[in-house]
Amino acid sequence: MFAVLSTRRKALTRAAFLAAALMLGACEPVASGRGPTIDTSAPVPVALILPGGSGNSGDEVLARNLKQAADLAIADLNGVQIDLRVYNAGSSPAIAASMARRAVDDGAKIILGPVFAEAANAAGVAVAGSGVNVLSFSNNTDIAGGNVFVLGPTFQNTADRLVRFAARQGRGRIMVVYDQTPGGDLGRRAIESAAGGSGASIAGTATYEFSQQGVINAAPAIASTVSSSGADAIFFTADTAGALPLLAQLLPEAGVSNQTTQFIGLTRWDIPPATLAMPGVQGGWFALPDPGLSQQFQSRFTAAYGEPPHPIAGLAYDGIAAIGALVKRGNANALSAAALTQGSGFAGVNGVFRLRLDGTNERGLAVAQIQNSQVVVIDPAPRSFGGAGF
Repeated sequence: MFAVLSTRRKALTRAAFLAAALMLGACEPVASGRGPTIDTSAPVPVALILPGGSGNSGDEVLARNLKQAADLAIADLNGVQIDLRVYNAGSSPAIAASMARRAVDDGAKIILGPVFAEAANAAGVAVAGSGVNVLSFSNNTDIAGGNVFVLGPTFQNTADRLVRFAARQGRGRIMVVYDQTPGGDLGRRAIESAAGGSGASIAGTATYEFSQQGVINAAPAIASTVSSSGADAIFFTADTAGALPLLAQLLPEAGVSNQTTQFIGLTRWDIPPATLAMPGVQGGWFALPDPGLSQQFQSRFTAAYGEPPHPIAGLAYDGIAAIGALVKRGNANALSAAALTQGSGFAGVNGVFRLRLDGTNERGLAVAQIQNSQVVVIDPAPRSFGGAGF
């Protein structure tokens, strides 16, 4: 066991750093109910702000894949012309703000990107006075609002989907187990919020210091709280790059059986695939985008570019698809906040999605279970809003 535990230290430290980076404070963009008018019969100028130019190899791959996904989406538009202008900002908020201002000065009517939360917030603040909206690739809801929308999958969306499903399955007494990080606290709040009005209740909460030893020290107390609270489900905020492997190993050893207590994850448990073989996650539930649609996009992207897409590359496709669908209607105000937040939403490469007035989003998700080290969808993703799954 100790060999396994020692290999987790770097992953825990790295994940803690990333979580902290995601949750740094943000200035509030100025709310804008308007948007620049456009000529729908001419190519619509769209700015794409990418994390390229930083020298970080991972950021360069992400930037390339986002651009490629946007190009695929543009090729799929029927009767709509997009004039895509690319700006590289690395991960710098200051450069992102500068690029956003330049893009608007160049005539951009809407901005796709940036990826990183602080950079997206800075871009939104920089152009708020122009009425130009920003469709960020971030999933950090703390920066959402005003003229900034987040396209990335959010904790709240995932928590809502899984808590409602758990309540319907008679697993509505939920204990939240979260790490002591900004991301862990955000996840806890999302789960607690999801319980309201869902038919589920929060039986209790337990937390742990975000370190290898912190997880080891907390496991017996977490197990004791599960027993005393009467919880029939545990909702973990931990991910596979952080504390999840340790928790899935140590809690069963401490007496919490995943046969009698439903394990639920706020993050994807199938990435990396090796996670699926862990005994502690067998029977566990997590949410994921429509697998059929996601596979279609991955296959098409790989065929076109000779490499699989980055996990968030599809967000660029979704952004272009939404813009194209609105422009096609021929309304000069197609890119206003009112148009972007239409209730019927849009069809994306990972399923249906819609933008909300508060700058967050709602996505159609499937519920999956790990069975015999395989991912099995036990509740399909909805294909429209208003049906099962929402």
